[in-house]
Amino acid sequence: MLEYENQMLLDLLHEDGLLITAQGLGIERILVSLIFTYNDPGNLVIVLGTTTREEEYLLSQLENKGMSPLPRCITSECSVNERSQIYQEGGVLFVTTRIMVMDFLMERIPLQLITGIIVWKAHRILESCQEAFILRLYRQNNKTGFVKALTNNPLSFTAGFCHVERVMRNLFVKKLYLWPRFHMDVDTCLEQCKPEVVELHLNMTTTTRQIQMSLLDLITSTVQELRRSNSAIDTDEFCTENAISKSFERMLKVLLDPIWHQLSSRTRQLVADLKVLRTLLEYLTQYDCITFYNLVSSLRTTEKALQSSGWMLLNSAETLFVNAKLRVFGSNKSPSKKTNVENSTSKKTDQEMIEPELEVNPKWLVLSEVLEEVRSEASESKKLEKCLVVTQDDRTAQQLREYLVDGAQTVLRRIFYHTVGAKMGIQPPESILRDLKQAQARNIPKENSKGKQDKKDEPPQREVKDKGKKGKKTTKQELKQDDDDITLTQIAAKYAFVGQSKEDEQHSNETEEEKDIMKRLLSSPLILVQSVKNVSDPFMMPRLLEEVQPKYIVMYDPDLTFIRQLEVWQACHSERGRVYLLLYKGTTEEQIYLTSVKREKDAFEFLIREKASMVIPEYNDGKTDDHPDLIRDHRKASEKNEEEINKDTRKGGQSEQEQTVTQRIIVDLREFRSELPALLHKRGIEIDPVTIEVGDYILTPDICVERKSLSDLIGSLNSGRLYNQAQAMTRYYKKPILLIEFDHNKPFYLQGRYFLSSDGSSSSQDIAAKLQLLTLHFPHLRLLWCPSPYASAEVFHMLKMEKEQPVVAQAQAITAETNPDVDSDRYNPQIKDFVSKLPGINTKNIYTILNKVSDLPELVSLSKETLTDILGNQCGPEIGKLVCR
Repeated sequence: MLEYENQMLLDLLHEDGLLITAQGLGIERILVSLIFTYNDPGNLVIVLGTTTREEEYLLSQLENKGMSPLPRCITSECSVNERSQIYQEGGVLFVTTRIMVMDFLMERIPLQLITGIIVWKAHRILESCQEAFILRLYRQNNKTGFVKALTNNPLSFTAGFCHVERVMRNLFVKKLYLWPRFHMDVDTCLEQCKPEVVELHLNMTTTTRQIQMSLLDLITSTVQELRRSNSAIDTDEFCTENAISKSFERMLKVLLDPIWHQLSSRTRQLVADLKVLRTLLEYLTQYDCITFYNLVSSLRTTEKALQSSGWMLLNSAETLFVNAKLRVFGSNKSPSKKTNVENSTSKKTDQEMIEPELEVNPKWLVLSEVLEEVRSEASESKKLEKCLVVTQDDRTAQQLREYLVDGAQTVLRRIFYHTVGAKMGIQPPESILRDLKQAQARNIPKENSKGKQDKKDEPPQREVKDKGKKGKKTTKQELKQDDDDITLTQIAAKYAFVGQSKEDEQHSNETEEEKDIMKRLLSSPLILVQSVKNVSDPFMMPRLLEEVQPKYIVMYDPDLTFIRQLEVWQACHSERGRVYLLLYKGTTEEQIYLTSVKREKDAFEFLIREKASMVIPEYNDGKTDDHPDLIRDHRKASEKNEEEINKDTRKGGQSEQEQTVTQRIIVDLREFRSELPALLHKRGIEIDPVTIEVGDYILTPDICVERKSLSDLIGSLNSGRLYNQAQAMTRYYKKPILLIEFDHNKPFYLQGRYFLSSDGSSSSQDIAAKLQLLTLHFPHLRLLWCPSPYASAEVFHMLKMEKEQPVVAQAQAITAETNPDVDSDRYNPQIKDFVSKLPGINTKNIYTILNKVSDLPELVSLSKETLTDILGNQCGPEIGKLVCR
């Protein structure tokens, strides 16, 4: 570990607290060290907030450190008995929040014996209600254990009032540890061994620069129009500089979501146009000229123009459209289908006229020059060097791989004739068709790479079967070769280097002779193109740096997090690498990067000021009974004060102790994904988490509640699932209730497609009509509208006042076997409704007659004796009087 990482670890070990670091400073290494420290059978430490991929990475790092036994992961696949056994064995455990809540409530885990809880991604504690619920249950029963929280997202603490204080209150910690990049210890440590950095400032082409200026003009005018028409969003942060940043959409959502239903249609269209313009700005520098032209062409239609707020009618929009076409066709006019039909007789003239003049991305050319320089330097080295090219997304990475193999013009022409040419009916030349067939039928890249090198001066293919060395090799050549063979096999299965194909991977392991031949043919450096965005694997880039260990790194797109990760990786290795940074000078790409650096710096400066001024109560760690969040009471502060005033002083200030009954609510296990169970428990109501098939909450033996969020309500109404649920509730409970719960961050308003459905498939009229039909069909069903989970908890408490408590055994007894309405699709609903209204028919015998009688004519033809045999002596004669004549 580095010096500043040791200091972070010592701070957390010395006293519980919240650790906030800058992105990319290796906070996952602190988590690994914490787990390594507490991994002992005498301890019982719970790690919350990790995903499956993060757990795999942490376990692999701990395994490399030689830890034994490794921490265990508790998921839904573990039975109750297995979990109890694991808890008794101790150690460090990765537990999902839903299982942890259930085990805490059911007392399956000894709360007093828990050594402590480590919270990963602690900035989400306010959004993730389950983690806050777990910590509250933990602190109510354990006053000695520790709580250590880690996060690397300082920007999330700048939104809202006293955000960091509220997070620390929910975490039950009193210390705040801040470690920005400009921290003296961090800066000193990373500056001691930093890589050699070569900044390459590129100039945009004339057409690209004109397009960028026109897009900035359009964004500025749209932002100004938004601020003029809406005073609620007239803030300093709502400006053109922030409008082009990556966090703009999140900021816009925070500002507009609560008032979205109050906004005019023009305002909503302006917001949609801003997203379109930001997408165009991103495509301009990120992708090739043809991809950008296709996006612009899709917007230049009559339908899109009528839907827009009017930006397509401005002069800047015309500049955008004209220059986008110039980047593809040059000074020549783009052909049309009509022109091709009229001039079909002169094919040769058409081919000459429609020859595109495709603009090559300047970064492609500079990348070729960089790789040529790296290749010439690596050829002098005796080792097989690796070169890592880092992009922003997978699409750019794939396009760069094709460019490095086939060359710029081949790739661009392939895209042109596949997209623009296909729409215009232009047939590609025979050379392009031949190249497409060769690209599709390419099996052995080695042979093709030689041909490509003769034709183009682009970088050649790289056939890679090697992996970077994880440490210094021994001096013996044989051991070196053996290690190379092992790493060749491992990395070929894990990473796709430029020029590598599946056919090579299959044949590379056939014989030892072929391995030797492949190794002799390998050329240095090996090129790997990788994107930094990978949602499924958050630690992909640190793992890749450790495994590949490239000497040369080309940053095709600047990324703040990866730059920090690169600095940390270089500080841990003595061998100095070289980093090439490709950046358009004086463009939005540079501005977006600088804005992200500035926003993080401003966030830490804000947190530093907050830390200096905030007052942390002594009870904030929850180790005393004074913490307000640990008091389970539904009364308001005014009600408590009034009770204190009304105490009888003649009895020494003691009020009469009324014998109160413990309130209980049965909650379905699937409901623990919501916030409502935690709020109910905080109000002093005991929660019984069990699996029930009818309803979500059982308040009393007579009251059953089915909770629906707005999106779930729409899906249930469209699929018909809500009809079956309402049918089951009305069958078994006297007072069935449908709770429609809104998000407290959004308005309590059932209007507009924005809140009803993301795809706009359902309107408010459709939902209202379906709800009316539901209430007509089930007149005993009550609808309960609540603006937030807090309101739902309050209503539940009022409904339970002076009512009998539910019985868990009775709620669990209602299953699919005892509820035939679950299989109601087997019967015609109209026939079933008609039969249910006949005399002598009730909920107990209706399915008997539906199963034994095929249709209504057969029912009418039955005799009284037959009906008596089917329905019994009591019900048979009653229906026989009506049916039999």
